[in-house]
This record gives sequence, structure tokens and C-alpha cells, in this order.
Amino acid sequence: MTDELIDRARNRAENAYAPFSKFRVGAVVVAADGTTYEGANVENSAFGSAMCAEATAIGNAVSNGIRKIDTVAVACIDADEPGYPCGNCRQLMVEFGVERILIDGPEGVVEYNLDDLIPHGFRLQSDR
Repeated sequence: MTDELIDRARNRAENAYAPFSKFRVGAVVVAADGTTYEGANVENSAFGSAMCAEATAIGNAVSNGIRKIDTVAVACIDADEPGYPCGNCRQLMVEFGVERILIDGPEGVVEYNLDDLIPHGFRLQSDR
């Protein structure tokens, strides 16, 4: 399933809107119930309002009622090295209890758990 998720993330990256960075990223999230949601980065000339692929995919899932996400797969089709999620996206992953993160890179896919990428993520509640 890992290869399929990364392929889908790469395909989604083809739809990214990245006129400034030329850094097209796609993401696929897998909810706890197995449903999948996709997203691509959307840049804006007001850089603060740009949206990362991971955030758009997570937002897609959340807007469909999902509150628990198991996996996030990320692919940047324009990078020479793995495209790791930014800090904001990592915090979003904390909010929805992501178990594993798949990062596509030139040497293949690398898998992480959330504590590898954000060991002290901020949590308001201890039950998440």
C-alpha cells in the first residue's frame, strides 16, 4: 500500500499551484476507517496564505468528518531530496493523531512515526 499512496501523492502534486517556489507537493491521508483524502500545495502571492499539500489533504479529511488520521504520504516531484512536512503541518498531524508519515525521496520512500518528526508536539488534551 505504501507504493500506491506515494504514487497517488505524486499524481496529486501534478495539480499543485506553485508559481513562486516551483516546488509541487502532493499528499494523501488515510483515515482510521481506511478512507483516503488528497491535497496539493496552493501558493499565493501573499505568502502567508499559501497552503501546504499536507494541510489541504488533512483539511479535506476533516471537512468530511474525519477526526483520526493514521497515515500521511507526501511527495514533492520537483525536489532533489525528500520534502519533509513543515512545522505547521507536523502540528496538524499531532492534532489528528497521525501514526505514520511516508516521505518520498530520490532514494525511495522513508517511513517515520510522528514522534520522529515532532517529538514534543503541543497537545491541549492528554487523551489524544
